[in-house]
Amino acid sequence: MSEQHTYRVIVRGTWDALTEEARQRLRAEADEHGMLSMRFTEEGSLSYEPSPLKHFSMRYVVVGDADDGEEMAAAIAEDRAETALRGLGYGFRDLRSTVTDLNTMKVNVKRASRR
Repeated sequence: MSEQHTYRVIVRGTWDALTEEARQRLRAEADEHGMLSMRFTEEGSLSYEPSPLKHFSMRYVVVGDADDGEEMAAAIAEDRAETALRGLGYGFRDLRSTVTDLNTMKVNVKRASRR
């Protein structure tokens, strides 16, 4: 059995061919999708600026086999993003991902300063 790794994936994209109804809904819900809502979750967390309504990002947690690596984690997150955005009726394009493997990430711990 392969070791499981936890990945944090940021999927970025550009809104495309949004209907007027979709634009109005995104602007009305913008407060729910701002800086304070940005979390890494399995379901994904959508964030964007309401004006101009151009780019967005979605944050995901993906758990998978270490052997599958970051490329697979990116593909899974992008698939989740596509499914979610299509389900909401939002047009998009140019998805790209940034992946961080939390199991291999080096953490720098600051030592207490001596006085």
